[in-house]
Amino acid sequence: MGCDNCSSANGKPAGCKSNGGCSTGGCNRMNVYDWLSNLPMASEDCKVVEVTFNNGSRKDFYRNATTQPFEKGDMVSIEGISGFDVGSISLTGEAVRLQMKKKGIEEDDPGMKKVLRRASERDLQTLEQHKKREPDVLIRSRAIAKQLNLDLKMSEVEIQADGRKATFFYIADDRVDFRELIKLYAGEFKLKVEMKQIGARQEAAKVGGIGSCGRELCCATWLSDFKSVNTTAARYQNLSINQTKLSGQCGRLKCCLNYELDTYLDALQNFPENTDTLQVAKGNALLIKKDIFKNLMWYVLPDSNKQYPITIERAKKIRQLNLQGTIPEGLEPVELSSGKVKEEEKGYVDLVGQISLKTLEKAARRKKHGHHERPGRPHNQQQNKDRKEGRK
Repeated sequence: MGCDNCSSANGKPAGCKSNGGCSTGGCNRMNVYDWLSNLPMASEDCKVVEVTFNNGSRKDFYRNATTQPFEKGDMVSIEGISGFDVGSISLTGEAVRLQMKKKGIEEDDPGMKKVLRRASERDLQTLEQHKKREPDVLIRSRAIAKQLNLDLKMSEVEIQADGRKATFFYIADDRVDFRELIKLYAGEFKLKVEMKQIGARQEAAKVGGIGSCGRELCCATWLSDFKSVNTTAARYQNLSINQTKLSGQCGRLKCCLNYELDTYLDALQNFPENTDTLQVAKGNALLIKKDIFKNLMWYVLPDSNKQYPITIERAKKIRQLNLQGTIPEGLEPVELSSGKVKEEEKGYVDLVGQISLKTLEKAARRKKHGHHERPGRPHNQQQNKDRKEGRK
């Protein structure tokens, strides 16, 4: 299961030598870096391995009942539904225990399925044969669901390696009665049908894509725990409530709105409370935003649309005066520098415009006609004079 630009041998990439752990996600998505692989462990080796399917679209844990050890990237045959399935080893050793603890799975779970053997050449051929059916099955399944007027969207179809079972991942806003749909799918595709409902974020993770930041989607590369995101996170970060800009490719609010939220909440603890409105001589000043980077609070007065930045200490003082029944004359806003740096302060001179096109054309013309200066020889009298003085 190697990259498209490198050959594959025994299920391992032969070109990049990363054994299925391509950092770019080309070989596999949702990779986990085994940072414990080179550390000696006092405890016995973990008998459970993590296996990934469909290029990282799905992962599960399996007990290694065989006597042979496996490495990351090995293709193995595991127990399936009424048959077997083929997947790739994505994690081994002590790091598997940490992943199981994170997901609340017990190592001695009796219901955990087993690894049967290392995938043979015949197993890989069978897997490739049935994987080629998935696009056609997906298109036909959408057409059948549309004929039944079911309010659902078929997102992905995953066929087991032996071709006996197919899992249909779908999205639906409400509860869907798909009993008749399962009968039609089983008769059409000659497979055992399993229906699984997923959310919009899970669909974006399966489809993949590039986000507005220019990188691959977090849900398609490393993010597996989806937390709720609301517009309150955007308000704390002084972001404009623009649904188009704040929504991701899944149509929901971007998960990255929560990444820096804790930092903003910690910084906002230094700002005073009950300062949304301050009374000054010109009227009530209304708070419009808080700048945690410069520790400033921006207010606007009723007589103008101009914004006035004041320090935290000044806001506390005005609030204290208002509680005592005193109204100050003004906000006393701070003066913000324009940020422009003079040429003398830069330490360099702007040479744009000093070299004209005529100068470049003249140099190119001299080079074309063979007017080259000899190396090491001064080309003017000043350099000749400097050379003589240097000899003395």
